Amino acid sequence: MSGKTKYEQDGKEAKEIAEYLPYFPFKGVPRFYDIGGFLYKPEVFQRIVDIFTERYSEEANKIDVIAGLDARGFILGPPIALALKKPFIMMRKKGKMPNSISSDGYKTEYGNRSGLTVQNDKIKEGDRVLIIDDLVATGGTLSSAISLVKMLKGVVVECACVVELKMFIDPPAESGLPSRTKLFTDLGHQDVPVWGLISEDVLTNEADLPKGYVDDGEEH
Repeated sequence: MSGKTKYEQDGKEAKEIAEYLPYFPFKGVPRFYDIGGFLYKPEVFQRIVDIFTERYSEEANKIDVIAGLDARGFILGPPIALALKKPFIMMRKKGKMPNSISSDGYKTEYGNRSGLTVQNDKIKEGDRVLIIDDLVATGGTLSSAISLVKMLKGVVVECACVVELKMFIDPPAESGLPSRTKLFTDLGHQDVPVWGLISEDVLTNEADLPKGYVDDGEEH
């Protein structure tokens, strides 16, 4: 069984890891999933890195660069890149990196963002790029990253995240939720695959909030 078919979304391994992804009320979002839970457990963090590495190891020759998104992609991406022996690049918020190009602004479930940047010389024409982040919801951040790759004439192999919130993939119009499918189609990204190990269906671990807990999340 190949790495791409071995680990199904919400499969056995995903359910075990989900226990270490508690949710908090944060930034006005009732269920904010905190990767700090599994980062605090080295064996769980290593398991995630191993799963991602195994998923792409058989096709490593089809990946030239691994890109991590600001900021949690900077935590997840490097160990995966090292395991696959691939270069790692950062896609950062504007104004943080020299010699860079910027994508257009975008929206997320938390509000508007000014776009991502990547250094001009880090993606060459024809480069095949694997994009890594912790979570995909509305797809705004991923779409910005995909646009950067295309601006430099690269190709996105896949966008891979630990968590995929399926409620945003193609919600009914009457729900009022933003549609990731529509966003990707409008931007011409509908051919880019997105994979998430865990969905909200198994993320049921509510954080044990301390007395006096306050939602002090700020926009960044």
